Amino acid sequence: MHNKSMEGSKRISTVITYAALILGSVIMIFPFVWMILTSSKTVSESMQIPPTIFPSRLMTDNFSEALKSLPFINMYANTILMIIFRVIFAVFFSSMAGYAFAKLKFKGKNFLFSIVLMQMMLPSQIFIIPQYQMVAKLGFANTVAALVFPGLVSAFGTFFLRQAYLAIPEEVGEAAYLDGCNQWQTFTKIMFPLTRSSVAALTVFTAVFAYSDLMWPLVVNSDLNMMTLSSGLATLRGQFSTNFPVLMAGSLLAMLPMVILYLFFQKQFIEGIAMTGGK
Repeated sequence: MHNKSMEGSKRISTVITYAALILGSVIMIFPFVWMILTSSKTVSESMQIPPTIFPSRLMTDNFSEALKSLPFINMYANTILMIIFRVIFAVFFSSMAGYAFAKLKFKGKNFLFSIVLMQMMLPSQIFIIPQYQMVAKLGFANTVAALVFPGLVSAFGTFFLRQAYLAIPEEVGEAAYLDGCNQWQTFTKIMFPLTRSSVAALTVFTAVFAYSDLMWPLVVNSDLNMMTLSSGLATLRGQFSTNFPVLMAGSLLAMLPMVILYLFFQKQFIEGIAMTGGK
């Protein structure tokens, strides 16, 4: 009798868990489904109250209108270049800085690392004005270099990879030193390859953060041909009225790079997020 009540309570718990997960999945998926449906509606249908879920007929003109309104080829290129260069710089500099903070001994190490932590604690918006002044004085406005500029160094990447290097036993570095490796050889040939999973996770998160960055590209690049996908889509929103079907069609087109990236690197995405959660 006791076993039956235990099985019954376990079954109820399982049903409640699955119901909660299904409800959460529906809540997360619904905005994407609504975006797809709205991209096929007319303007009147998209603003109708009460709202209509399904369009009366599929409108493909919204996609052609979005392609005419924005230079998607340029925006795709700008976004891809920004992601690639931000990932390269984040991995390159964060790996060296993380290794130095984790394994090297030098004066002021704790003070310098506290500055890195302080930068992580402060909102990124307070750095926009000084960063823009630096970009303007360098003559980088309306260029891809301006988009990459804030990603030259990554406080999050430095902290993240420092934790990865701290997890490597000291005996590994000592063995490399006894084998005749100098500090640079120890870093490049021994330590860095051991952080491959952490580097993959950092690559994933840097790419996602760069892709979703909206404020900085809007501030630094006023030329529509030099905007990214996120900042370019923001220009479709009117001051008094907005063509929501065209906006949703453009958003759907802007999602394609990240969807394709996820399909190709699905395993790395999941491993990176799972590993970061474990950390």
